[in-house]
Amino acid sequence: MPRSCSRFVVALLALAASACAPLTVTQEKQLGEEFEREAQAQLRLIHDPVVVGYVRQIAAEILGAAGPQPFAYEFFVVDDAEINAFAGPAGHVYVHTGTILKARNVSELAGVIGHEIGHVVHRHVAENYDKQRAAGIGHQLLVVGAGILGGGTAAEAVNLGGGLTAMLVLNSFGREAEREADGFALEVLPRAGYDPRGMVSFFETLRAEGGGRGPAFLSSHPTTEERIAASQATLARSSLPAGLRVHDGGRLEIIQRRIRLLTGEAAPGR
Repeated sequence: MPRSCSRFVVALLALAASACAPLTVTQEKQLGEEFEREAQAQLRLIHDPVVVGYVRQIAAEILGAAGPQPFAYEFFVVDDAEINAFAGPAGHVYVHTGTILKARNVSELAGVIGHEIGHVVHRHVAENYDKQRAAGIGHQLLVVGAGILGGGTAAEAVNLGGGLTAMLVLNSFGREAEREADGFALEVLPRAGYDPRGMVSFFETLRAEGGGRGPAFLSSHPTTEERIAASQATLARSSLPAGLRVHDGGRLEIIQRRIRLLTGEAAPGR
């Protein structure tokens, strides 16, 4: 290899090492602001203060039980009938209306919110971003290096392999992260006054909706069956206090009716 090429590759490697340093809390906050701008532009958000306030109140109780956090969490409600919720960088959490409507009681909804907070607390979003960034930079370096050493055909071959490697790295991450987020929710929900068994019953709702299909090794997440079994095992080892909340005096039902009015979603059985 010509000396100039060698120096160029060394410089690329040094740049990659610098760029792949773990995301700091400050950087994650900046990423969170960018993420929120994109989400505001791309998602149909519910801005009704009663609905959003209800979700934020549950979240505030869970966060109060979780202890000090480095992020100022924000919670949003997405107008989407799919059962889903997700956490963006730095505590930007989004809950679909479909999730709220499917919850049979407040403990189920609290379980979903607690799970998403768990992803933020464990900094899974930052870890996943770091892996994407590392895989992307490593992929680019391999393509450039192969182009220098072997020409365009070699670069094309590495390009295909790099994409597959990046996908496998990302998929291998999600399984443990989901288990950690489940574990966090099961631990913190009783301290917030909510019955953690609601999280298990919501998993059963997911199973009824078809969320348990597919072999575990083909998914980045544990299957619903795995998560039910693992959560039940954790709860069996726990000593739960009496008086944990399952219902909230009909408030969830009021919020569900309000969502149906706002979105035009039909009530069950219609």
